[in-house]
Amino acid sequence: MIELRNLVKYFGSRKVVDDISFSVEKGEILGFLGPNGAGKSTTMRMVTGFIPPSSGTAVIGGSDIRTDPIAARRKIGYLPENAPVYPDMTVFEYLDFCADIRGFDQGEKKTRVAETLEKCFLTDVVHQTVSTLSKGFKQRVCFAQSIIHDPEYLILDEPTDGLDPNQKHEIRTMIREMSDRKTIILSTHILDEMDALCTRAIIIANGQVLVDETPGQLKNRSACRGAVRLTVAAQSAAPVIERLNGVAGVLRTEDAGGEDGMVSVRVFPQDPDRTPVEALIAALRSADLNLASIAVEEGRLDDVFRTITDPQDPSAT
Repeated sequence: MIELRNLVKYFGSRKVVDDISFSVEKGEILGFLGPNGAGKSTTMRMVTGFIPPSSGTAVIGGSDIRTDPIAARRKIGYLPENAPVYPDMTVFEYLDFCADIRGFDQGEKKTRVAETLEKCFLTDVVHQTVSTLSKGFKQRVCFAQSIIHDPEYLILDEPTDGLDPNQKHEIRTMIREMSDRKTIILSTHILDEMDALCTRAIIIANGQVLVDETPGQLKNRSACRGAVRLTVAAQSAAPVIERLNGVAGVLRTEDAGGEDGMVSVRVFPQDPDRTPVEALIAALRSADLNLASIAVEEGRLDDVFRTITDPQDPSAT
């Protein structure tokens, strides 16, 4: 596993990471989230040995990053923030260099580079200088170096940053496929990515862990969980709201906008686990109101994130 033990980091007199402890097991993909300046990248840099902690430590597969740093680093694949790569090398030269410093012999090095180029969809730019690549391709090159030695532990800082939707899908698929035999921590600002990829999420703010839950548990915190959004053919939302407010099990109803003779309303149930969908449809039919669409919300992660990290934000409630 990866285990963080009371990690603390000061920059001057400012405490950036404040006594963070948690562990991640093999097969888990941990999403590490927080607002800008929360201490995510600093924590990940300490875990990988890139910077030393002020106190505390991280243990990677039994190797302490402070007392046995070389053994710990051998087990880690690290994609840093902003994809730092050597700009004057070609893609092949850079990955060949990375395989070389990982200690592979000539035959194994050739195999590793070829497999990684294919896996990361870099074969079309293999002889191109890194400085001439787009941001997305540079990100893929840096991701390639993090997996070239098939590490047991992956630390990924914004792994899909700068990628187009197709490239994001490819990288997410790759991460998901690797997860059954690796321990993965990834930081992301993309809540949908966390929901799609991660088995668990830790949210930090001001250098402290605030929440450690599954994405499903986070969604259950949302005030919108179980809410029903209905689109109805009507010139005004008022008669629709009046009709739906009378349905048993409805807590309240709000106007969600609309145009071109269609209105949308959002209905909040008294019990999010027992949304009265059939009763809502029946109420509209009995009033000769034509229902165009209906959807039940699972919960909004962006609202939950704001509530946790900025409880004073009125838009998060």
